Amino acid sequence: MARQYRLKTNVHFAAAHVLRGYGGDCEQLHGHNYKVEIEVACEQLDELGMGVDFRAVRAAAREVVGVIDHRFLNEIPPFTEVNPTAEHIAAYIYEGLARRLAELAGERVQLAAITVWETERDSVTYTEG
Repeated sequence: MARQYRLKTNVHFAAAHVLRGYGGDCEQLHGHNYKVEIEVACEQLDELGMGVDFRAVRAAAREVVGVIDHRFLNEIPPFTEVNPTAEHIAAYIYEGLARRLAELAGERVQLAAITVWETERDSVTYTEG
């Protein structure tokens, strides 16, 4: 069995949204201070003994969430077409960060999961594969 390292770090962003068709208070304009937990996996360490630098992962994640930070999500694709639920936000961040990490570290590091915390007690985790 191959050993695997799992690294976790997080970033934060704030955004407003409405959930179209919800039929309740979340259909009204409101916002959240989101926490995004990033989990990456690797089997090999670099010459410094790191899987990937936490700072590099956070910087890449900030690039992705920077597009939606302090914004009205319903005005930003793909949320113009799909509700900006925590589930869709997690998938959006995963897709953007997976591309960015591939540029940064090649195949040595894979994005394992994105967890979006909408509140202190409510979160969604998105993975692929």
